[in-house]
Amino acid sequence: MNPTRPTTSAFAAFAAHGHVTFLGAGPGDPGLLTLRAVEALAAGDVLIAEPEVLDVVRTHARAGVDTPQLTIADEVSAAAGVPVIRDAANLVMEAARSGRRVVRAVTGDPGLDGNAAEEMLACANGGIPFEVVPGVATAVGVPAYAGVPLRGDQGADVRFVDARNASARCWSEVGASDGTLVVSATLETVASAAAELVSAGRKPDTPLTVTVAGTTTRQRTWNATLGTIAQVFKQGKVLPSPEGARPVIAVVGEQGAAARREELAWFESKPLFGWRVLVPRTKEQAASLSDQLRSYGAVPHEVPTIAVEPPRTPQQMERAVKGLVTGRYEWIAFTSVNAVKAVREKFEEYGLDARAFAGIKVAAVGEQTAAALVEFGVKPDLVPSGEQSAAGLLEDWPPYDPVFDPIDRVFLPRADIATETLVAGLIELGWEVDDVTAYRTVRASPPPADTREAIKGGGFDAVLFTSSSTVRNLVGIAGKPHNVTVIACIGPATAKTAEEHGLRVDVLSPEPSVSKLAEALAEYGAARREAAKEAGESVSRPSERRPGARRRRTT
Repeated sequence: MNPTRPTTSAFAAFAAHGHVTFLGAGPGDPGLLTLRAVEALAAGDVLIAEPEVLDVVRTHARAGVDTPQLTIADEVSAAAGVPVIRDAANLVMEAARSGRRVVRAVTGDPGLDGNAAEEMLACANGGIPFEVVPGVATAVGVPAYAGVPLRGDQGADVRFVDARNASARCWSEVGASDGTLVVSATLETVASAAAELVSAGRKPDTPLTVTVAGTTTRQRTWNATLGTIAQVFKQGKVLPSPEGARPVIAVVGEQGAAARREELAWFESKPLFGWRVLVPRTKEQAASLSDQLRSYGAVPHEVPTIAVEPPRTPQQMERAVKGLVTGRYEWIAFTSVNAVKAVREKFEEYGLDARAFAGIKVAAVGEQTAAALVEFGVKPDLVPSGEQSAAGLLEDWPPYDPVFDPIDRVFLPRADIATETLVAGLIELGWEVDDVTAYRTVRASPPPADTREAIKGGGFDAVLFTSSSTVRNLVGIAGKPHNVTVIACIGPATAKTAEEHGLRVDVLSPEPSVSKLAEALAEYGAARREAAKEAGESVSRPSERRPGARRRRTT
């Protein structure tokens, strides 16, 4: 008996048409995407996303994915400043009928999105297969990030209402309840929603929290009551958004009481919450550093200050790599990620791989360089146990011993502007060194005009300098950072260079490590936050204190 695949109407539809995945992108934090969502995005041919979450999901989409916009402008709407909302259902159906896999991404969870439900029904009626990938609901995720528990010890009832579509009957029903109420509204309408609840029977002194831009580093939460929220907004000069109504999540009731938020506000109390931190490195070099900064609540902005180019005369590098294969060296020492990259590229050019390192001892100047080697398939034999620098590497480097070391030569691929510290130290330990220029470093092109303006105008809260060259190059290509910007340096030499350029050094890393540098900045931010609280002042970012800076906007 030969097994055959049964032909069903469902399979026929799947074969004839494409497929649609309705995907919940969550409230705004990219980290809240589910694993299934990431898989679906990677497999999609077409990505149709709400404008609010397009940047969140596009990162995980495959290269070349088609991303038709839901919001467009025609001549009439452009003149009026009003975007035209395209019919998402038609876009989805059109793309699916062409045989492609469509990902339809919405804010929060698609099961709570009325428009998504209509689009699902259109797919069902049109015979187009679809699936639903749930997401973190905005009404649940935002209170969690604001430190507002929806259910306390007593397990009170929790109800949800959209103030933008609520009827008088709806207000009457939820006003009669004394449970926790989660209200979806806008900054412009939340005060009127509070008034509706009071009119419906809720006590004016019922605690209320209002959160805007929830789960993002722009998040801000106000504590008030139903009777005082309008006055709190007035005193805080909370202004309407120039772009239009911005959504908020308000939590009403004793279980989500404002009194408990002070202890539970884990997200907004991160030491660098909302800080824009300038990292003078490429995205590849700054990956782990930027991730660490994000864990402290910061928003890293990578600006490369140097560019890497091949050596002017590649013959020296070619001879060294051939010598590596033929047994000329006992050791190879990598002093940067760029050196690893340069050797790896030369290996690929010759059809070699990590097996060419067999029988050769490998040294790495620090953790990041070691990680680059591991990614290449090489586990370093020597990484400094102390300071991650050339001096630290020399502290642990063994002297040449003719009995145990059959070869006395070290291959040192490095930059054209590298110091002689390591070469001199190795020679002193009895080794012969082939000091080879593996790559050249040149000053990078200036960053975009808005970035340069932010650097000089105080738009960044902090800048991390990881070497003297990053100081010189950043000032050279973008100008000197504003005096309100916190300057953090990786070591005394870098700090001295910064001071020579007229910069006030606020943070000095206790060790020459980018990880310790980020940690030191976080400690500075935490101390600054505590000092503001003890003084009874509102916690603000350094960039908000510069002369002429606009009052903090939340819309």
